[in-house]
Amino acid sequence: MNHQPEIAIIDSNTLSCMGLQTLLEEIIPMATIRVFHSFGELVDDTPDMYAHYFVSAQIYFEHTTFFRERHHRAIVLAGGENLPQLSGVPTLNIYQDEKALVKSILKMHERGHQHGKHSQAESTDTHDLSAREIEVLVLITKGFINKEIADKLNISLTTVISHRKNITEKLGIKSVSGLTIYAVMNGYVEADSI
Repeated sequence: MNHQPEIAIIDSNTLSCMGLQTLLEEIIPMATIRVFHSFGELVDDTPDMYAHYFVSAQIYFEHTTFFRERHHRAIVLAGGENLPQLSGVPTLNIYQDEKALVKSILKMHERGHQHGKHSQAESTDTHDLSAREIEVLVLITKGFINKEIADKLNISLTTVISHRKNITEKLGIKSVSGLTIYAVMNGYVEADSI
């Protein structure tokens, strides 16, 4: 089944929307991400078609009835130290740095899929990374630069660069955060070890 999830971001803050949209497109490249700057825009669309709603705390509280009925699909965007404690509704601190934000989203993803375990057979496209490319990928996700990877694996800097090029071409992912997400989602590294 080639189902592309659709995700809604509902927030009046344009910069938050743009940043989160870019991050989600990197994390879930097969998803369609739609941005709504008000609850009214969401309702004018087809609001029940979305797999997830990333919704600002303000809009969530103004339209609690709608989101409470869809609590298993809602993620409340909040900022700062005092995140709202909502029973059964995950909150995402949008004031975190990119790496922490990616980690938080991945943890939510892991928890969400532990309930309705997705079978590994569902994703049969293993992009055929070689064992060495997987080693390089893991070291990239741990923050090592090319020279450190070369030293650690006892290979030349040119070889590391060649492996990185092959990895990005095979996966179609260029950023370190995107590669990290791929590595976590495919079991090469644990989200907690990043």
